[in-house]
This record gives sequence, structure tokens and C-alpha cells, in this order.
Amino acid sequence: MRKNVIVLGGGGFIGGHLAKKMKNLGHHVRIADIKNHEYFKHEDICHEFILCDLTDPKSVELVINENCDELYQLAADMGGAGYIFSGNNDANVMHNSSLINLNVAKECVVKKVKKVFYSSSACIYPEHNQLDPSNPNCEEGSAYPANPDSEYGWEKLFSERIYFAFNRNYGLDVRVARFHNIFGPQGTWKGGKEKAPAAMIRKVAESKDGDCIEVWGDGSQTRSFLYVSECLEAIERFMEKDFKGPINIGSEEMVTINELAEMAIKLSGKSIKIKNICGDEFIHKYGFPCPLGVKGRNSDNRLFMKEIGWVVSMPLINGMEKTFNWINNQVNGA
Repeated sequence: MRKNVIVLGGGGFIGGHLAKKMKNLGHHVRIADIKNHEYFKHEDICHEFILCDLTDPKSVELVINENCDELYQLAADMGGAGYIFSGNNDANVMHNSSLINLNVAKECVVKKVKKVFYSSSACIYPEHNQLDPSNPNCEEGSAYPANPDSEYGWEKLFSERIYFAFNRNYGLDVRVARFHNIFGPQGTWKGGKEKAPAAMIRKVAESKDGDCIEVWGDGSQTRSFLYVSECLEAIERFMEKDFKGPINIGSEEMVTINELAEMAIKLSGKSIKIKNICGDEFIHKYGFPCPLGVKGRNSDNRLFMKEIGWVVSMPLINGMEKTFNWINNQVNGA
């Protein structure tokens, strides 16, 4: 059945890939974002692209129409560790993203949108549950008592509650997923808002044999990373079920940040060393404390398997190879 789909934040990385998939499935796709997609042509990913600021309720009123079958809310003021954890962008992150979600939830009720997906984040999990790099606890029920390690995480948790409140009080049919470090091609790879896989790959692609690349922190902090096509598959399966969430969407293949860097180096075929930078050296060079985030974070997929009956399967190295090839081409040409 052909659906009318709206993707908010479709000018971004995950939103662009999601919109393209929806269009390829035969749905009518409308995108709204404050920026054009940097790597996809609009005609390849949607039927309508509305350039607007979703913090403005008038823009949201314009974008959301009354015959919308599915709305995907991925719009947010966000970026990588250098953007989220420096502290310099906290007010904008909280103000802009909260306004977007307040506007969207209300307008979805007014326009009787049939189903709404909200992309939350693993950053909502308490810092005290992620102090052990080898054994972090990111089980969905562990989110409370709340203690995220960033204002970005606090805003995401607040916005989760917005959508569930609108579900309880106004019957808005919602699905809430917590993303764990989604990566892949056609995403930000420079400029300070890129995520760790893209940053490592860019540094390696720009380096020559015998060079060193910088890795922030001592490199022992752990994360898991999910390739974007696996994320889209998880979203699609989640939307088909009655379970509302919140639920993790991520990989359980946990690596240290140094191991992630080593993976990028291996894919390049170059002889490159890693220089870990933190503490006073980092502050002297960049002017702010090293933005490490939590010591360990890994997706817990038990609830997803129970409720959705599916688990991600692509090994990290496969996704890194696809992403390396794309970023290396951006840096060095074909």
C-alpha cells in the first residue's frame, strides 16, 4: 500500500537514507529540514523538499498535512563528541530540539497523523551505568533514575516523555527508538559534527604512510556502531509492530575507540600510528576539556529481539569498509 510519509530532518544523514528507502518502496515522501541534503539529490530521495526551520510552529503547521500515514521525526540540533560534549552548544541543543519536538507532537495530534516515529538516543542512559568500559548497562529500563552525561541526552529523554505524554492524553500512535551510533556514507565526515567512524576514516584518508592520527582520550573508551542500512531495517520492522518502545536500535559488537581507529588504518593499507591526546595537552591545543563522553556504551538488543523478533547482523568491519570507500573518495577523489 502506498503511504504518505513525512521525514523531518531528511536533509541529514539518517533522514536522507530513510527518505530514499521510503521513496524506493513506492511511498510518497515529503522532507522538511533547515538545510538541503549535502550528498543526495532531492529528486532521488523525495517528492517534496521543504526548506524551513522546524523550531517555528508555523513551519511545522505547513509541513505536516492531514493525510499523513507515517511521520518520522529525526530533526535535531546535534553532532559528534566535539559538538555535544564541549559545552559550547548546550543551550542551542536543548532549546532548538525541544522546540521542534513540542511543535511536532502538537501538530501531529491536530492533523491526526496516523503513526509517529521519534529517534531518541543512547545518550539518555545514566552516566553511572557506563563507567566500566567492559560492561556498560544500556538496558532500556535502566534509563531511570535519570543521569545522562550531556544536555543532548537530557533533551532526548525529555522529548521521549513528550511523545509518550501525547500518546496517553491524545492517543497519538508513537514509536520511540534509542539510536546507538549510526554511521555510513552520505553523512557528515568533517567540520566538527562528524561521528567517530567518519572522523577516524577521514583522518586516515588524509594521512600518508608514516603519519600519526589523533584519537581523543586514551582510546580505551568503548562503543558500538551500527551501519545505516541495518538501522533502516530495524526502523521498518519496529513500525510494523504494536510495541511503542522505548527500544534500542544498535549493534552489540563493542570495540574500543583505538580499535575503531585501527580498523580504519587497516582498511587504508597504510602504515599509520595512533596518538592519543587528552588532559592538559588537549586543553592547550583545543581550548576546552577533552570531550570523551561515557567510559563505555553498548546496545542491549534483548528487548528488540523479544518484541520485534529480529537482530542486526552486519559485522562492523563491513560497514566500515563501505564508509571508508565513500569518505576516501570524498578526500582523494576516485
